[in-house]
Amino acid sequence: MSRAATLLLTIGAALFVALLAWQGFGSVASALMSAGWGLVAVAAFHLVPLVLDAGAIYVLFDRHGANGTMRDALLARWAGESVNSLLPAGQIGGPVLMVRYLAQRGTRMRDAAAAITVSTTMQALAQMVFALIGLALFGLYGTHGALADFRTPALVVTAVLALCIAVFYAMQRRGLFGRVLRLLSKVFGKRDWSGLTMRADAVDAAVQGMYRARGKVAATFSLSLAGWLVGTGEVWLALHFLGHPVSWLDALLLESVGQAIRGAAFAIPGSLGAQEGGYLLLAPIVGLPPEAALALSLAKRAREIGLGAPGLLYLHLNERNFQRRRAASPQATD
Repeated sequence: MSRAATLLLTIGAALFVALLAWQGFGSVASALMSAGWGLVAVAAFHLVPLVLDAGAIYVLFDRHGANGTMRDALLARWAGESVNSLLPAGQIGGPVLMVRYLAQRGTRMRDAAAAITVSTTMQALAQMVFALIGLALFGLYGTHGALADFRTPALVVTAVLALCIAVFYAMQRRGLFGRVLRLLSKVFGKRDWSGLTMRADAVDAAVQGMYRARGKVAATFSLSLAGWLVGTGEVWLALHFLGHPVSWLDALLLESVGQAIRGAAFAIPGSLGAQEGGYLLLAPIVGLPPEAALALSLAKRAREIGLGAPGLLYLHLNERNFQRRRAASPQATD
């Protein structure tokens, strides 16, 4: 782990503990325990948006000759989400490991890298649209006038993230991976980079080819947006089991703006502390007591651990089996 990641993790953990202590560990724990086995239902429900997100990857396979299956896409998405949620790898660790996993399962490396790059971009764009939908709906929802206090900063954060996505997309269309490799070859020019540069150019060509298939890209975006919208049900269910039921619109506000806050804090591993602070800010708008807001955040983290820990174990076992197969067959390559 880098020094920056360690520092950010320490800050996030300190904020996380401070928020729990501020509201009282006992009251938050009591609120969380009131959900009982409902937490299992919340974790199980998350499989629905997980399948939609996997579908957003799979639709990019068909037309471009990649031999990945829906099962491969689902397991890759599960493993990638587990890495992003539980490991201090930023938001780049998950996509990188998804590419490696798909390549190990037989998908050509360039197709795997292109599919994950395009689907990740579309998912981030869908998240921005999801945040704007939440803000727009509650801007028209008269009983939530308190939202005005948070609308401007939320819009600013969303606009900044949208600008980052636009820059990332523009770089992809101009040959992102090839340009990065050529820059690195100039900085670290003591070795031969020609092979890596050719592979990067092949990935760039595959990415640009996928973007030209507008129907597939639109399907990827639509499935990603559907995943975000369906994810609202996780908040609705969690609050129901926590004994603080809210309307669907209230759940949409919490999930959309809460995810925007979490996305803005992507540099902090797991957005630790930022997610909890965001829910505390939003709690008064929907009439939630602070301890229930923190219990909601802990319920989501319990789901991340419940699904993420097995995901990391599966990823480890898959990597070990792959290394064994490669050792047994020296001709095998990544």
